[in-house]
This record gives sequence, structure tokens and C-alpha cells, in this order.
Amino acid sequence: MTNFANVAALLAALLPGGAVVNAAAEPPAALVELESPLASPQPLQGYLRLPGGPGPSPAVVLLHGCSGNWRQLDERWGGRLAAWGYVTLTVDRFGPRGLSSTCTAGPPAAMLHDAYRALSFLTGQSPVDPARVAVMGFSQDAWLALFSVERGVIERSATEKFRAAIAFYPPCRGFKDDMTVPTLILVGEFDDWTPARECRNLVEGRDDWGISREKGKGIPIELIVYPGAYHGFDMPQYRTPARLLGRHLEFNQVAADQSVDAVRKFLYATIGGKEKSP
Repeated sequence: MTNFANVAALLAALLPGGAVVNAAAEPPAALVELESPLASPQPLQGYLRLPGGPGPSPAVVLLHGCSGNWRQLDERWGGRLAAWGYVTLTVDRFGPRGLSSTCTAGPPAAMLHDAYRALSFLTGQSPVDPARVAVMGFSQDAWLALFSVERGVIERSATEKFRAAIAFYPPCRGFKDDMTVPTLILVGEFDDWTPARECRNLVEGRDDWGISREKGKGIPIELIVYPGAYHGFDMPQYRTPARLLGRHLEFNQVAADQSVDAVRKFLYATIGGKEKSP
């Protein structure tokens, strides 16, 4: 397993002249192995960013969507969150498995534990406060983020626990139990891949057939629906709208900016960090 002291030295070496990272700048990313190849046949890897200032710090596990693009996710969110004072770990869930996409077949069952494998790596390191780690997923992996904190066998069997969850345009169908931690869902009004109405059903305690579940259980879910926004509204590569598997993908500057503010406030309220964005 990668030693955080070595990682810190590597991060410093990446800067000209070994300069100290400015707290207002985005800390650089270093590629790390989350597990020993001897401990797992498919050890996960990812990009790690360490914030400036003394620790231990809160942390966020970032999970990419069904198309992969974990490096783009780190560029889009990892640096920003690290600049806010969070350790970030953007997980590559495809590379070690030789995958390029799970958009048509869905994720292999072995991937259901990936969020907790990343959490286990982070909570064992001294710069991370193990009581203040959140999971943040996108599209298909937003479903994984929700699944990881839903009251069920995966969450119950985990030794370490997430303290908050954020899901960007997740598939909201199929959840039958309550969330165990504060949860934020962000979705576009016009999303035709992961419809907002299904997330409303989830938040309001109804199942996929509109039947109410028992109320007053679990932790309430906060839902934000962005008017006029589609799937991938925070992804600048879709400034020119595109279609994938017949679904509309489009960047929306207003929704993207508002989501940044919503994430900042939610993380500060749940696991701490900097109150003001740089």
C-alpha cells in the first residue's frame, strides 16, 4: 500500500522547485495503488490529492460513470474539492479490470464493493479523518454511491462507514431501503437517461410503482432538480450536445455552477472543510 508520506513527497516533487502548494490553488494529483497486487487479483488505483494545511482532513471518494473517464472526473472535481480542504481519491474502476465501458452490460457484481475498498484505503492513512469521509458518484456510479449508503448487506458488512453521499444524475430506481447518512441527489429536469421523477419517488419514500414505503425511517435525502438541464450537465466536454445509447448529454453552465455551490455547502455541513470556496 502506498505510504502517505511518500505521496506527499511525490506531490511536492511535481511542483517547480519543490514549491509548497498554495491553499487557493488546486493541489496536484498523484497516481496511487489502493491495494497490493498480492491482496487482490484486480487491485484498484486512483488519483490522490492532498489539501494544504494540517490534518487530519475530511475526504471524498470520487466514482466515475459507465464511460470511465476517471481522469476527466479528477480534473473536473478532484482539484476543486482538494482546494476546499478535502483529501480526494478519484478511483479508476475500469483500468485494473481491462474495461472501457459498462453502459450497456452494467457493472460486474465485484464492483459493488469498490466504494468501500477506496474508503478502506483512505481511513488507514493519518492525513485523513476516518470519521469524515464522503462518497460522490456520477451517473451509474452515482447509483453505486447511493447503494453503498443504503441500509443493506453492503453497508452493514462494512467496517468503515461513509458519513455522507452525493449522487449526480443517478439511476434512482430499485432502492427499497433507507439511506444511513445525509444524502444529496442532483439531477437535470430534462434528463432522459436517469429521470428526475424517479429520484423524486425515491426522496418521497415511494417505490418504483408509486407505493409509499414506511415514513420516518432513515436519513432524509436532499434532491435538487435543475431546470432545463440534461444528463451530464456538469461535463464541459458536452458543450456541444451529444447522444450516447440514444440519450441526450449536454453541459449546462448555470446548473454546473449551482451544483458546485450545492456540493460545497453540503460537504461543509456534513463532514466539514472550508466554508468559502477559493
